[in-house]
Amino acid sequence: MNKIDFLKIKKTVCEGLDKYSPEILIGIGITGMLSTTVLAVKATPKALRLIDEKKEEYNTEELTKTEVVKTCWKCYIPAAVTAGASVACLIGANSVNSKRNAVLATAYKLSETAFAEYKEKVIETIGEKQEEEVRDKIAKDKIEKNPVKNNEVIITGKGNTLCYDAISGRYFECDMEKIRKAENIINKRLMNDMYASLNEFYDLIGLPYVQIGNELGWNMDDGLIEIEFSTTLSEDDRPCIVIDYSISPKYEYQHLL
Repeated sequence: MNKIDFLKIKKTVCEGLDKYSPEILIGIGITGMLSTTVLAVKATPKALRLIDEKKEEYNTEELTKTEVVKTCWKCYIPAAVTAGASVACLIGANSVNSKRNAVLATAYKLSETAFAEYKEKVIETIGEKQEEEVRDKIAKDKIEKNPVKNNEVIITGKGNTLCYDAISGRYFECDMEKIRKAENIINKRLMNDMYASLNEFYDLIGLPYVQIGNELGWNMDDGLIEIEFSTTLSEDDRPCIVIDYSISPKYEYQHLL
């Protein structure tokens, strides 16, 4: 008969609780709020009886607010305790999520810095020309994995060159001049307003908004953006411009320091 490894079970349970602690706390908080309502409803008839008894004792038709509270506050102690615990759980869940988001933001910033340093070193080592060739090969891989024949080409009315957006994975028709103009407008907004969303850029080049486009954007603290163009052929042998960004758009771009 196999022995039960209690230490392993304990470790697994603790890891699970730690991983899903926000969800658990939110669940407990919501359940607690519902229980608070139930307890308050159940306590009300008893409270009303105590108030009626107190009226008879004082020989009066109405009690003052202070007298009402003194008479029946004990009836609502369970509901108050449950409500307090529920609020604490919800606040705790929010605190855990905030700490995790802070850690993720720090990790993202570190990886972004490391990538920028790596890119600079690659250019320094192999030269700008070869680095462009590497980007073109990466762009070709993206086109091959997401062929134009499987996707709708968005007609923007801003040119007729086939383009591919590396972030949203959409094909559209535009031209480099219009994209450069949009880049300059976004950089002007960064200098004036300190931030700009990805959807603002999409709007300027004639692309429809995407849901994530409001959550991603650029902040002036990271510097001005520069559109990176790579050229390749689509599966149907059409010249295709793949656009990417020297500074990637990021979450919470309005609040960066």
